[in-house]
Amino acid sequence: MLDPVITSEGVAVVHLFCARTPSTDDGAALAAIEAAEAADVSVVTVAILGHKAELCVMAMCVDVWALRDLQTGLAGAGLEVVDSFVSITELSEYAQGLPDEMKNMRLHPDLPPDGKNAWCFYPMTKRRGHDDNWYRLDFDRRKELMYEHGTSGRQFAGRIVQLITASTGLDDWEWGVTLFGVNLDDLKDTVYTMRYDTASAVYAEFGPFYTGLIGSAKDILARTAH
Repeated sequence: MLDPVITSEGVAVVHLFCARTPSTDDGAALAAIEAAEAADVSVVTVAILGHKAELCVMAMCVDVWALRDLQTGLAGAGLEVVDSFVSITELSEYAQGLPDEMKNMRLHPDLPPDGKNAWCFYPMTKRRGHDDNWYRLDFDRRKELMYEHGTSGRQFAGRIVQLITASTGLDDWEWGVTLFGVNLDDLKDTVYTMRYDTASAVYAEFGPFYTGLIGSAKDILARTAH
């Protein structure tokens, strides 16, 4: 038996962006997802728009091996992982004063949220340029900028649920941002508005965006079948 690998706080998160192959077996893929859910993995399935992937399986669990087993099961079902992102839920240093209920929502999110089936994901990193270096700012200045950023985000309460996960030391970027919206343009409006905040306009670098539509695993596999 392999030794368990777990998170000491929060949960591990993996976004698996998949393409179908001629050998894809939807029944086997669905069985892999159901086996993961039986092992206490929370799974969100997404039909991806555009050419970057056909579907995404977003999975969260304290037990990291359970996520790896899900990835193995999807590969065995003939799905090719064409991109991925590995991260963990966290409480940032700027969120320590939040009420316990809000802290728990960030560490152990209940996803997907009801009624928010428009979805996007993107990775981001803070800049370390000679003139604009986030990590050279003192804590109070960084906290001030993040408070401004959060104020912009709260304009979209009810329209957007946001999950920010930490990936420093785990992936090529420092954070992953997953947005769940009521309408597709809610995603656009949120990202556009928040890009004007100093924390983003001066200090943020963004990676590729993935956009999709949420559904049950059975429905997503059926709707993405060739």
